[in-house]
Amino acid sequence: MSDVQQRIGDLVKGHRVVLFMKGTAQFPMCGFSGRAIQILKACGVSDLKTVNVLEDEEIRQGIKTYSDWPTIPQLFVNGEFVGGSDIMTEMYQAGELQQALGLPA
Repeated sequence: MSDVQQRIGDLVKGHRVVLFMKGTAQFPMCGFSGRAIQILKACGVSDLKTVNVLEDEEIRQGIKTYSDWPTIPQLFVNGEFVGGSDIMTEMYQAGELQQALGLPA
């Protein structure tokens, strides 16, 4: 396993909810990352760890390999890849994201 894959694995396994995104929770740098943050806030997630992929090109490329998913943002809950912005939106609207997060819908 490469160093960057190890770093990503440590992040994903070391935090309950991790969002790899462009920008920060306070200043998302793309609409999809902004939507992902809004959904997680609407779910009431208080223990969110965000990773700004724009600050680390190795992480930006490595996360796509780690999850086998081509786009960012990417959400992980309890070490499991959930999906990107569109999947998060669909799951949120169906009440499934709240369930995956262990929160009331």
